[in-house]
Amino acid sequence: MVAARRSSLAGRRRLTQSRRISRAVWLGVLIGLAAGAGSIAFHELIGLFDRLLLGGLAGYHPPMPLGDGGSAGSGPDRAWALPLVIAFGGLASGLLTTFLAPEAAGHGTDNGIRTFHWNSGRVRWPVIPVKLLASAITIGSGGAAGPEGPNAQVGGGLGSLIADRLGLEPAERRRALAAGIGAGIGAIFRAPLGGAMMAAEVLYKHDLEADVILLALISSITAYALFGAYTDFTPIFGNAGGFAFSHPGELPYYALLGLLAGLAGLLFARVFYGTEAAFHRLPLPTWAKPALGGAAVGAIGIAFPEAIHVGYGWVQQAFTPAGALAFSPWLLLALPFLRILTTSLTVGSGGSGGIFGPGMVIGGLLGAAYWRLGHTLPGFPQEPGPVVIIGMTALFGAIAHVPLSMLLMVAEMTGNLSLLAPAMAAVAIATLVVGDETIYRQQPPTRADSPAHRHRFAFPLLSALPARQAAIPLITLDPSLPAADALARLREAGARYAVTILDGGAPAEVLAGRLEGSPDGTVARIAVPLPAVVQAEWPLDRALDALAEHERRWLPVVDTAVEGAPIIGQVDARALLRAYRRAASQQLRPLNPLSENIDALDVTLTPASPLAHRRLADVPFPPGARVAAVERGGQAFVPRGELILLPGDRVTVTFLPRARSAVIDLLAPPAGEPPGQSRA
Repeated sequence: MVAARRSSLAGRRRLTQSRRISRAVWLGVLIGLAAGAGSIAFHELIGLFDRLLLGGLAGYHPPMPLGDGGSAGSGPDRAWALPLVIAFGGLASGLLTTFLAPEAAGHGTDNGIRTFHWNSGRVRWPVIPVKLLASAITIGSGGAAGPEGPNAQVGGGLGSLIADRLGLEPAERRRALAAGIGAGIGAIFRAPLGGAMMAAEVLYKHDLEADVILLALISSITAYALFGAYTDFTPIFGNAGGFAFSHPGELPYYALLGLLAGLAGLLFARVFYGTEAAFHRLPLPTWAKPALGGAAVGAIGIAFPEAIHVGYGWVQQAFTPAGALAFSPWLLLALPFLRILTTSLTVGSGGSGGIFGPGMVIGGLLGAAYWRLGHTLPGFPQEPGPVVIIGMTALFGAIAHVPLSMLLMVAEMTGNLSLLAPAMAAVAIATLVVGDETIYRQQPPTRADSPAHRHRFAFPLLSALPARQAAIPLITLDPSLPAADALARLREAGARYAVTILDGGAPAEVLAGRLEGSPDGTVARIAVPLPAVVQAEWPLDRALDALAEHERRWLPVVDTAVEGAPIIGQVDARALLRAYRRAASQQLRPLNPLSENIDALDVTLTPASPLAHRRLADVPFPPGARVAAVERGGQAFVPRGELILLPGDRVTVTFLPRARSAVIDLLAPPAGEPPGQSRA
């Protein structure tokens, strides 16, 4: 009997596994075909706008890598036109994204990462054509952006749409989105294995989404096959197969390159986001900002045309000694920094384009400059190609937190696997230098920090309770109140601190000790701005994260659902623990969501429960909530209005996410009166 049961269980496991693999195959092929077709369309659009805008109007034909034809390039014949042409590209991109799909602005990979973690993997369909067109215009007009980020967002969007049309669950839609991202990158770079690994690795700073790898492998190879059949299968950077690592004495030089790449990666991230913040503050319409950034890029391009467009051709030229030595030494030293600036202006201003490709170009040119300075030293690599390749790998692999993907991808893009050992050393050191900084700000550190996996890694009850459940009273002082009066108010309440609202609505902390030291001032002059607030609807585990991240003992709780976001109280570790224990004592238990828009809670009624001994029809459930089941003594009851709930009943309540707080207040109400605020 036992053997038969085990055999039956094993058979069911094999059947489940077989179905899972079968679904991954047909779904992966479907996503790959869509992403491959999108890659072809994007490739053709970039070529079209290259010919019409950058080539036709400015007379500039940048050099191309061998995988894209290997042309030497020419021009610009009309350098004075570059600011106008690139500004036009930025304006067109800004108008398209602002009025049709704001999610298509900026660099696409980060938007895909945000969608995976915070939007259940769902992409609005207008994002796909808008991203294709806006990015093709940005790049085709000469903007310093890459094609991979937009193609990743387009591929991810197609994967999401396919999952939606098939009615797949949110978890499967997220995997389809990630697989589409990998397929888009794998196709456009002709690097299917690296693209598949990128889909799993780019989602986190220090983790890997292992669940997407199988689907991403199938979709990436399918997209690569379709795209390669249309174009060709030549690696983007050809003529690199002969490079080799042949002497251990070169390792210290590569280690130093890793250090430089890490520092350059940090500079890239900080300049990029500093530029983005500066453009955000500009008092201009959103659609006009990419035009201003484009004009600035074009002005730089008049003197340094090597600093605009995608830049892969310049990296290809630097592979050989003759090509690297053909650059002016000062130009080669300046190009990595000029590229950081032009990429930041192009994409940081709101233009649509990728930063993956520019990051590799910056790393490659940094490697070329490093070789130019050191190639006469004893034991230094004699050819620039390996140094350029490892510079690409180390810089972007570190700052994007995708070291494994970059090792694979650059090997595929160059057709060379023999440089993995020195590349690993350089990437490891660059990663140590970079630390937690990232070029993709939407990356959470690990799966435990992702909203997509919060139910798997958090304490289930802690993640179900809203912060308003734990809020306790907090004194709120008028900012114009004299310090002496404020101190008297705190002493009367036996409190050591309070909160005030400064001009602009920012909460600030008022400490009794500071009031004592400045008796003639006002609360506003003495208050210190708080680093963060806790929103009333945040789950308690997120509130706990905020306390830990900012090393705070307490933070104010604000109700963002009310105009002006009033302060309804404060939370600290003790308040969180009390709320948790109170809910646990009511035997409240969160269940897995029934769907993306329907949550569920389970509560076993205690004698002290506010629902005990009440008719079901008399319980004031909030709109959007209903009793799905009642279990008593192992027997399920139909939840009719005349049913009287008794202690020991197990009640399952379903509700819309917006009703969570009201449902929990009903099932496990806060002890005592609701927390209020005192105003002096």
